[in-house]
Amino acid sequence: MYRYIIEDTRHVPPFNEPASLLTIGLEPLKLHQENLFADVLQENIDLAGALHSRDGLHEVRGEAVVYRDSLWFDRPFFEYFIRKARRLGRPCRAAFPASDKAFHTYTIPLTKGFEATMGPDNKILFLADLWYFPDGYQPDIQPVVVPSDSREIGFYAVPDFMTMEQGDLTHYAPHRAIVSIESWVHVYFASIIYGNFGRAGRLDTRIEGSVFAQLNMLWRAVLEQKQILSASGAVKIGKNCTIDPSAIITGPAEIGDNVTIGAGAIVDNCTIGNNVTIDAGCVLMMSTVCDGCFLPFRAALYLTHVMENTIVAQNTCLQMCVIGRNSFVGAGNTFTDFNLIAQKPIRAANIDNELQTVSQIVLGSAVGHNCRIGSGMVVFPGRMIESDVVLVASPQRRVISRNVSYEESDHHFIPHGDIHKRFYPRRDEIHEPEGTWENW
Repeated sequence: MYRYIIEDTRHVPPFNEPASLLTIGLEPLKLHQENLFADVLQENIDLAGALHSRDGLHEVRGEAVVYRDSLWFDRPFFEYFIRKARRLGRPCRAAFPASDKAFHTYTIPLTKGFEATMGPDNKILFLADLWYFPDGYQPDIQPVVVPSDSREIGFYAVPDFMTMEQGDLTHYAPHRAIVSIESWVHVYFASIIYGNFGRAGRLDTRIEGSVFAQLNMLWRAVLEQKQILSASGAVKIGKNCTIDPSAIITGPAEIGDNVTIGAGAIVDNCTIGNNVTIDAGCVLMMSTVCDGCFLPFRAALYLTHVMENTIVAQNTCLQMCVIGRNSFVGAGNTFTDFNLIAQKPIRAANIDNELQTVSQIVLGSAVGHNCRIGSGMVVFPGRMIESDVVLVASPQRRVISRNVSYEESDHHFIPHGDIHKRFYPRRDEIHEPEGTWENW
């Protein structure tokens, strides 16, 4: 089988980097796609070439999978699609129903990456840039509708004023998920909602549908003398880890190799990479922490995605945020996630930096790559701090109430600021044409 990639070179704000290079879960999106195909198809998959847009589909030869490299989808989604497409034996394109609650809530907002069409039952479908061709390109392509089969999971009961009288704060945990990475919000949805919440939803379904799964988890808990969600049936721990006996780890959770977790730390439904240090008193809930990160004592992450080699210092609270790689977030910072006065969905920027409403009452902020954030700041919901920015707290710069660009970085104005180098320029600054979505 061959695979063809439609390259999407647009930069995702505030990271100033194409989606294929961003870390989703614990690995770059490009690597996630390659590993996924290898694991699912279990056969030799040759890279046949790169396409610059959908118009290049006519170049496809032989049995092939074609996909856009800014499209994130999980293993259950791809398995469902490829199994059904091969069974049909004809050119197919992945699609999902507009009425699906999970896709409607997380996949559609802020994106231009899906084509709307009318399905055979007169219901709206969204077509994804994921195709299967059994024998080269043919124009008669059939949509394969992939349902999320999501289940609603309540994670907090809150007063009605915080949820616009909708009851508990809930998320839709999908069995199958897809999202086009065009905003930092999509990174959050893919890593946290579709990743951690989706894993929890699949575990719940497996336990409810299988007596063997229930007995297996119970037996592991009895042998290990732990609670069921703290035993190895729900918590996977890698090699050479040092975990203090007083730390509390509840699953479903995955912890990589060479991880250190200090006394009194709480890790609940999280994904932790390799060579991570989580110091005493840290609290991590439904978050993802990538390789090489360091969390000093009492750092708190709540539904937050932290990319590689980043430090989140003591007493800092990140809620529903995305932090880029090689960044430093200083002590005592608070990233807020709720509009105090107007209880309405928060707005965030799409790939063209246009503000649009996100279907979220609570949402944090984003920090790009190679940033240095000083201590004691408050960041309002939905804001972005561009890659390579340095922020130093001062009476004039204590509350971040709007997006911060590289030109506004404090290292331009403080002594010896030239030491801080820029590694992630904007696309127009490296003399590449920006283009529009229609070009892709």
